[in-house]
Amino acid sequence: MALFKSKKDVLSADLASQIGESEGMGVRLRRMARKNKLAVASAVFLVLLVLAAVFVPVLSPYDAVNGDASTRLQAPSAAHWLGTDEMGRDVLTRLLYGARISLAVGVVPTMISMIIGVALGVIAGYAGGKTDYIIMRLADVMLAFPSLLLAMVIMYTLGDGVMNIFLALALVGWASVARVARSETISLKETEYVQAAKSIGVKPGRIIRRHILPNCLPALIVLFTLNIPSAILSESSLSFLGVGIKLPNSSWGLMVNMGRQFLYNAPWISLAPSAAIMLVVLSCNFLGDGLRDALDPHLNNE
Repeated sequence: MALFKSKKDVLSADLASQIGESEGMGVRLRRMARKNKLAVASAVFLVLLVLAAVFVPVLSPYDAVNGDASTRLQAPSAAHWLGTDEMGRDVLTRLLYGARISLAVGVVPTMISMIIGVALGVIAGYAGGKTDYIIMRLADVMLAFPSLLLAMVIMYTLGDGVMNIFLALALVGWASVARVARSETISLKETEYVQAAKSIGVKPGRIIRRHILPNCLPALIVLFTLNIPSAILSESSLSFLGVGIKLPNSSWGLMVNMGRQFLYNAPWISLAPSAAIMLVVLSCNFLGDGLRDALDPHLNNE
């Protein structure tokens, strides 16, 4: 009975330490906001871009689908800040409408791949043995193919469409997530509080929910922010190659593809979405680096 109480006390102390760690996480994030201005600026830029994409019908008086032939291929001006395209459509308006799909393609497939990868990685790391072997070999098979080539094969098989892009990028991205989740789980399941929970008969599902996943969260948050630009670049590449987003939908990759024939006489058609892709990718990477520095206890020296 004394032994039971002792281990129960260990679990109670661990729960208290987890609360302390969550409070410490908030403190570290505030410290990052004070010290890493680049990460904060990146977060502000991404929030403003999302808001602009959501409220673009209010912000822009132009139609993103139907243009005015009399204003085609106009250079950037006070009326059209980023110029017009070959159909007389305002490039800035199409850029903001395209941000809806490009950002959604960055977030939704990444979230799906995170859910699949974390679930399989945690199961593999905690169960070990044959379960671990089967899941990791499946991940190795996925990682053996170039991600863009595999996404193209999936798109050719499933056909065009936004939902198919979501599915293709999610299937391509889960394997790397599973590896990270597995390594985190293997290190955490050997800790004293997990061993104490096992010894008093706590079920594996409860151990994973209460002890494994909360302690994997900082690494997974950073991985999520760093995988978003990868998905955006993949969608842009697929649309540029003609197997991604199709008209009348608009995405940044599709805009680059449609504007490449006007690179000499109207370069702004392709340069504007290219610059948007670059800024979003850089912002996500800067934000991910800032979150890693703030949330990783091994990098936090204060």
